[in-house]
Amino acid sequence: MSMRTSMWLSQHRPTFPVLTGDLDVDVAVVGGGWVGLHAAFLAQRGGVRVAVFEAADVGSGTTGFSTAKLTTQHGLIYADLVDRHGAEAAAQYAEANTAGVELVVRLVGELGIDCDLTTASAYAYTLDPARRLDLEREVEAAQHLGLPATLEDSAGLPFDVEAAVCFAGQYHLDPVRYLDGLARALVGAGGAIYEHTRITGIEELRDQTVTLTTEHGSEHGTGHGTDHETGQGTVRANQVIVATLLPIGTLGGYFAKTRPVGAYGAAVRLRGPAPAPMTIQVDPSSWSTRPWPAAGPGGLLVIGNGHEVGSNPSGAAGGTNGGADSGDRQAQLDEWARSRFEVESVEHRWFAHDYATPDQIPYVGLSSAHRSVMVATGFRKWGLSNGAAAAIMLSDLLAGRDHGWAEPFDATRIGDAHAVSKLITDNMKVGKEFLTGRIGNDNPTCTHLGCPLHWNNADSSWDCNCHGSRFTADGAVLTGPAVKPLETPGQPYAKQAGGD
Repeated sequence: MSMRTSMWLSQHRPTFPVLTGDLDVDVAVVGGGWVGLHAAFLAQRGGVRVAVFEAADVGSGTTGFSTAKLTTQHGLIYADLVDRHGAEAAAQYAEANTAGVELVVRLVGELGIDCDLTTASAYAYTLDPARRLDLEREVEAAQHLGLPATLEDSAGLPFDVEAAVCFAGQYHLDPVRYLDGLARALVGAGGAIYEHTRITGIEELRDQTVTLTTEHGSEHGTGHGTDHETGQGTVRANQVIVATLLPIGTLGGYFAKTRPVGAYGAAVRLRGPAPAPMTIQVDPSSWSTRPWPAAGPGGLLVIGNGHEVGSNPSGAAGGTNGGADSGDRQAQLDEWARSRFEVESVEHRWFAHDYATPDQIPYVGLSSAHRSVMVATGFRKWGLSNGAAAAIMLSDLLAGRDHGWAEPFDATRIGDAHAVSKLITDNMKVGKEFLTGRIGNDNPTCTHLGCPLHWNNADSSWDCNCHGSRFTADGAVLTGPAVKPLETPGQPYAKQAGGD
């Protein structure tokens, strides 16, 4: 029987204190995941006083459920970037992600982090003959941008493909063991990390300093139990980096500029050796694989069958996310894995999500209408290279240095005509979800902006389709932008079984 959790989090972890009072720092980093810890580490090296505030445990959010492919190969993206944004912007994206990969590899060696960093080729493949031209265009674009792309007729998998884009010399690793090593190095250099310390408010003052409201002893986590909030405090900082999955609350309006897209995952053991490459299918369902070395030669991660968080295929707004649908989607992932590989056992299963921008480039830099608050969000599930690149850009911004990659990542941009059109369509959909979901619906509503929640039976969570907040069955915040727990979460299957 598999565990409903990530394999990365099923190991001994270091713990860090809870902030129980007030604090003054130069730079406050909100979020102790991939982006937050890299940004804090680089800022600390720059000679400023840094503190990281994590609502749960370091790396226990999206990083802890990541496929952890450290690569510049992001499916089919470079030809589209050239078409939509021009060759210069596409080159800046490629250069930034290359630097992000190089930063992680360098820190593994420099800090002596044991995290199963492994070199592998990365393939994006199709089974559809009609899409071969798309892959040929991607290879041509990537090569012109200086990336190691080749067109291949196989992807190192035990089944035939029509064509594949191959990037040689990429990496995969254990992201949590890596972050644990980075966290120890940060604290060892004089930085501070506070776990189970949720930031619930950010206010930039007239003098451009920032105050953050904290609540400590949060409800959700893996290392400190499940105590509810027990106190509040204030953090004062000269500059703030908001490195949560999506900026909290309504900061910068990023909840209206992105869409929450999730996928299912399974960690399996095969009867024979697992394929060595990292792969992703560019056709619908986006099946993705990579080796899982910690499980031995047969270890393999399989991801895919994704959808928007809280989406309701049955069509009943405010319902239970299609009843058994989320469980069915996980079962379909398992079925695909068994149809393609000799699966001996499924060890772990999970669901995780990220945010996508309408123009495929993350938002990195100063938040809209702020001069001391910076953000990094919208990595489209390619957060390891993009996130490390974002940390480089943010650390340069903190130090007052211009950066050659910054323009296409500008966090205040509106986007091209296609992006604006998509934003309008997405927000009309959100408005419909908000209005129709509140009519005749007794499910709880999201504490972010009041949208109806949907029950995710696979993960036993309440999920918001409007902006991606997720809550445990008893109401604790799993992921923002919401920062407050549910007041009356309810449990739909208890009701269906005849309970109150």
